[in-house]
Amino acid sequence: MASATTDSSFASQGQTEKAWLHKQHNTDGTIMKPDQLEKLLENPPKSFDISVFDRIHGSMVGMALGDALGAHVEFRPHEYLVEHPVTDLQGGGTWGLSKGQFTDDTSMALCLANSLIVRQDYDPYDQLVRYKWWFREGYMSSTGKCFDIGSATKHSLLEFERRQRNFAEKYHISFEDVDFQSDLDILDQFKVKCSEEGVAGNGALMRLAPVPLFFYKHPIYAVEYSGHSGEITHGDQKAYDACRYYGALIVAAVRGANKKQLLSENFCEEHKEWFGNKPLHADVLRVASGSYKKERGYDAGIRGKGYIVAALEAALWAFWSDKDSFETGVLAAVNLGDDTDTTAAIYGQLAGAYYGYKKLPSHWVEQVYANQFIACLSKWLTYEGQRWSPKNLAPATNPSLFDPQDDARPRRRSFVQDSLASNISDEGPRPRGKTVVENSSTLDVPDERPRLRGKTVVENSSTVKRPTVHEPPSIYRPKSSDLKNLELQPQRLYFHDRLNSVADVCEWVKGLGDEYVTYAKLFKYYGVDGYWLLNCIDDKVLSGYGIQNKGHQRGILDGIEKLRDKCPIKYSTLHKTAT
Repeated sequence: MASATTDSSFASQGQTEKAWLHKQHNTDGTIMKPDQLEKLLENPPKSFDISVFDRIHGSMVGMALGDALGAHVEFRPHEYLVEHPVTDLQGGGTWGLSKGQFTDDTSMALCLANSLIVRQDYDPYDQLVRYKWWFREGYMSSTGKCFDIGSATKHSLLEFERRQRNFAEKYHISFEDVDFQSDLDILDQFKVKCSEEGVAGNGALMRLAPVPLFFYKHPIYAVEYSGHSGEITHGDQKAYDACRYYGALIVAAVRGANKKQLLSENFCEEHKEWFGNKPLHADVLRVASGSYKKERGYDAGIRGKGYIVAALEAALWAFWSDKDSFETGVLAAVNLGDDTDTTAAIYGQLAGAYYGYKKLPSHWVEQVYANQFIACLSKWLTYEGQRWSPKNLAPATNPSLFDPQDDARPRRRSFVQDSLASNISDEGPRPRGKTVVENSSTLDVPDERPRLRGKTVVENSSTVKRPTVHEPPSIYRPKSSDLKNLELQPQRLYFHDRLNSVADVCEWVKGLGDEYVTYAKLFKYYGVDGYWLLNCIDDKVLSGYGIQNKGHQRGILDGIEKLRDKCPIKYSTLHKTAT
């Protein structure tokens, strides 16, 4: 094989980590395919949970298996498959593929997985860039060329390219470099929802798995990101909610739920906190309530069509009726006919996560195209996913899952759509009023925080302390504390049982060393209590307080990190109720 070359723009940005997940070209200019990249693979540097890896690996391979099994009969009607049922992996057919090769379903999922791993976070701009690479250059394709692209996906990627050109012109960026932008302030202006309204094809669901697999430890984030990952190319509410629901099922499977729990008609109600208390679209809810539980399958109306709700129903029917056998279920999904590869790929995502890699049919697994690449990718999904946590994010870029303004934040931000502003819960928008912190421990809050006005109420808590402090100028409050980043945000909150009041914080600051004693007066003046110290202080805030010495800033921030490491894990939701 010809030696590999790395994209020059990519290299010029200094981004060389995991280069095998970026565009690599052979010396003849052709793009390196996943199987060609297997010689360049590197495993994660540390160990990870083997049982979780088995489920993540199972989901990724299960998806590829379903895709490959259905590829050679894609678009065949059910009547044809009744006469000529698929019973094994085959080559040829619709796309002339070799046995075990996959189509657009798995290629796009690999693009998504690569983005999560390289960015170590959810970054829809980078995801769209990689989808574009696949569309234009065959990145992550089993053949080295894009094929079988859906019309909705193609339209969204063309719109993405149009926006990139306008964006590059506006900010004086060369079009060759626009894919590799990392300036958060600039990328913050890019709108990633590239779909027209009303687009509800199954292309959003077919590539979903990497998102819930990566974020499985944090279900609220996993579910919301699942929905948004589909919405950037498929703009209908049904696509968003189908991805949220199926993402939640995959998360539950990775976390060890049994089949009865996964297929419970009350699954959404039992996990309503995962969904941010936002109801599913009625069509998706009908499926979640068990519309797929039909013994007669196709004859009872189950269809493997391109409509996302039909695809969701078909995949769940196959899982419900598979008699605890991946082989039985995936073949049933294929033999429904029509969009055979996608129905089976969607089935494989959930079934693979549930059964695990070790229980997949070994005689098929060994024939999956680029199986070493997928295995390595699964290791990285497991490793990076287990490392990811909201607590690792800088305060100024803390993900705001319910921030209607955050449509296109790049790395270390969330990307929830404008629709959330009016559809945040089944109760509608919250009125202005008291700030409520649910399921928290003792909370010590100065009288006034910017845009969090009124009484502070702590539910399920024994003590609320409200020291009287002088309210400093609001300019010194960090942007991360703005209501848009806190309201209705499920987030990691830090509480230290020995660090509650302003006086506690002042004593802590003095304890950092003689050179820090003078700063205690500043912390007292600005009313910095334990909650504020642990959840809102960053270098910009310290500069605003007048602490300009970088070494002293680092000493304070390092001390805060040590305190955080000793805090119990608590997730709370801040919201407002009427006064």
